[in-house]
Amino acid sequence: MFRTALRNVLAHKARLLMTVLAVTLGVAFVSGTLIFTDTLGKSLSSQSAKSYDGVAVSVTSYGQGRNDEGQKEGEPGISAQTLDKVKALHGVDSVSGRVSGFAGVGDEKGELIGSGWSNKGANYAPVKDGKDPRYAFTEGAGPARADQVALDKATADTGKYKVGDKVRVATNGPVKEYTLSGVFTTEDGAVSAGGSLVLFDTAVAQELYLKPGFYEELSVAAKAGTSADRLLADIKPLLDAKHTKAQTGAELAREQAKDVERGMTNMNQMLLAFAGIALFVGIFLIYNTFTMLVTQRTRELALLRAVGANRGQVMRSVLVEALLVGLVSAAVGLAGGVGLAVGIRSAIEAFGAKLPAGDLVIAPTTVIAALVIGVLVTTLAALLPAWRTGRIAPVAAMGSAHLPATAKSLIVRNVLGSVISLAGIGVVMLGVSMAGDGRMVIGAGAFFLLIGVIVILPLLSQPVIAAIRPGLQKVFGVPGKLAAQNAVRNPRRTAVTAASLAIGLTLVTTLSVLGITMGKAVDRMSTDNIKADYKVSMAADGMPLDKSVAETLAKAPSVKAVSEQAAGFLRIGDSFRSASGVNPAGIGKLLNIQTVSGSVDSLGRGEVLVAEKTAKDKDLKVGSTLQVQYDDGQKATLKVGGVFKDLESLLSPYVLDNKILAAHSDDQYIREVYVQTAGGASKVNQQAVVDALGKNPAMKVSTQQDMRNEMGGIINTMLNIMYGLLGMALIISVLGVVNTLAMSVFERTREIGMLRAIGLDRGRVKNMIRLEAVVISLFGAVLGVVIGVFLAWAVGSTLAKAVPNYALVLPWDRIGVFLLLAAVVGVLAAMWPARSAARLNMLTAIKTE
Repeated sequence: MFRTALRNVLAHKARLLMTVLAVTLGVAFVSGTLIFTDTLGKSLSSQSAKSYDGVAVSVTSYGQGRNDEGQKEGEPGISAQTLDKVKALHGVDSVSGRVSGFAGVGDEKGELIGSGWSNKGANYAPVKDGKDPRYAFTEGAGPARADQVALDKATADTGKYKVGDKVRVATNGPVKEYTLSGVFTTEDGAVSAGGSLVLFDTAVAQELYLKPGFYEELSVAAKAGTSADRLLADIKPLLDAKHTKAQTGAELAREQAKDVERGMTNMNQMLLAFAGIALFVGIFLIYNTFTMLVTQRTRELALLRAVGANRGQVMRSVLVEALLVGLVSAAVGLAGGVGLAVGIRSAIEAFGAKLPAGDLVIAPTTVIAALVIGVLVTTLAALLPAWRTGRIAPVAAMGSAHLPATAKSLIVRNVLGSVISLAGIGVVMLGVSMAGDGRMVIGAGAFFLLIGVIVILPLLSQPVIAAIRPGLQKVFGVPGKLAAQNAVRNPRRTAVTAASLAIGLTLVTTLSVLGITMGKAVDRMSTDNIKADYKVSMAADGMPLDKSVAETLAKAPSVKAVSEQAAGFLRIGDSFRSASGVNPAGIGKLLNIQTVSGSVDSLGRGEVLVAEKTAKDKDLKVGSTLQVQYDDGQKATLKVGGVFKDLESLLSPYVLDNKILAAHSDDQYIREVYVQTAGGASKVNQQAVVDALGKNPAMKVSTQQDMRNEMGGIINTMLNIMYGLLGMALIISVLGVVNTLAMSVFERTREIGMLRAIGLDRGRVKNMIRLEAVVISLFGAVLGVVIGVFLAWAVGSTLAKAVPNYALVLPWDRIGVFLLLAAVVGVLAAMWPARSAARLNMLTAIKTE
């Protein structure tokens, strides 16, 4: 029976090749993901370990904290006095004090070098030999004066800077010019991520990022013969245990390796989820392929039964075929996974990110996973066809090559499918009723809904395709009529083929509808609530602006109104509440603040505006008073001057004059500055704002369209990534259509010969096969789009309260593209089967049994 199984595998090379390809794609996705993340994780861990070579003990400051009264306590960092005490310990060879933050370097055009979020500045901290062990200089030396900086080699090369050149560097304030003292190489993660690294003199870096005389971190090197653990025990008593953390360099390297592993786990889970979808779709193709092969070999299998093979042997022969296919698929998929891992790395580096070098890591678990997945998926998918093989009756099978499903089995299937589908819809609606807490419930309901629809698809296919039959006949004539009839001739096979497309289109449609809807909500928020011509913010998202930015812009001749949006906190009762500090004279011209009661003008009188929802929760109204405590611990009484409709994405629940907030904070977080110019938005006015800021490469001046695109761009990027990942499932669906049509042509060999004999030429035969493919593809696509829209509505209903201006948007253009692509998929999938059908010899085909 093993030889029989092997012969059968080799006898149907083309069809089994597509099955192997379907499994291979899924296995390649899984193994490629594991290889890439293992390789990247090891490289990042090795890089992290290198950066702590020679560090016996590392001390990190948490900065200032707050006591029970809300007052700040502790020092802003590790003081120079503490550094001196550590340096004086027996066994300490050297101590480097570190401080870091954001720094952007402009190129010759004044544009930012690097990716923004990973542009970093730090201090150059030479030890007793006059060198900083973290940096290896290829030219010049580290900065020794306040007007000098050093640059990493990649940044210097990009900006075409040489030692002695003037370099324009910006942090969160005005641009300053420094002299380039040296160029270095480093293992720093900011540079590896495609950013830049600027080294300042220590005193300059402390002034920029912390406070003079304080450090964020100490790196302690031990003398020969002194253990890191002993040194750690000596250092701890010198530290403020509440606000600092001390650990050995080895411990810190292990800790960072675990952080890298956690980060890789998140990426792994996302990529493996899409690999799982591809494999799930592949199960339908494998199931269909083995079902067709069993049907094709009904007589052969019956003969085996007739000459003495029992049910178990026949069933095992089919499972052995599946096992062989799975082993081949796993081996090829593993090799493909290696190529995919290299491809992912190249694609990431093509976008400017620099990944640390390292050999590919092919772990034993990856090899085992590839083998298990390849064999298990194929064997499970072939289990039902194999079981049916064992039920073939020798005498009954000799009389008919294709036995239709019994009425009883179809009734059981339809009832079961209807029950599961209704249960899935019920669970989805339950999730909708749970609002924001119901998304996982909706996910579970979606799974059952898809399973139920897949089970009931044979029942759905007949009336749906029957409804479009008259149209096909009217437009395409006889080939159209025959195509519609052929599509429902074997409803089970049509259903399985359409199911793979339906799954892919369900996911794509759900993501598209949600993505477009969220994008429109953001767009409406920008259009409705922002009246400013421009928004100034840091190129590195999340970095604060210096307070001088608003002051500088207010003096620019083309600016009519300007207001910072500063984030702060007020302690009200026992809890801290976020507050926004704004310019009372300009904020009303820049944001559309709709007051329910009171006036925006009350900000100028030192009163506070309260968001409507917060006012209701706290029972506040115009004239109410609030007992507050500021950031510096001082207490005051504020009067409510107005209640405004919530602007959650733009303003905090409490809004007041920023002069009040700034007076109680040493280092305010200014998120953005809004600007209105004379004559409105124009390229000339935008350039005037850029010029007023000194052509600062670290700041971006966004138009209203840019503001809309910020979130919309993120959403579109995510959608494109999702489309790419789901593309593999759609490729497998195409293979399924090819397999189905090939089997359809085989089953109808005699019929096609008869059609040719009575006058249906080759062109019409091809059209018939193509139309059959298009009908099946569109049936699956339409079903997927309908379910996808339903699920998008369900998930969206849980987001409606959390997202302002949320309203479901159906992207008809994209849905049209999806359906068009489904039709194209059908045409492409039909090319080989249609050609085979048209090339059949009429006489030979007519004689076929």
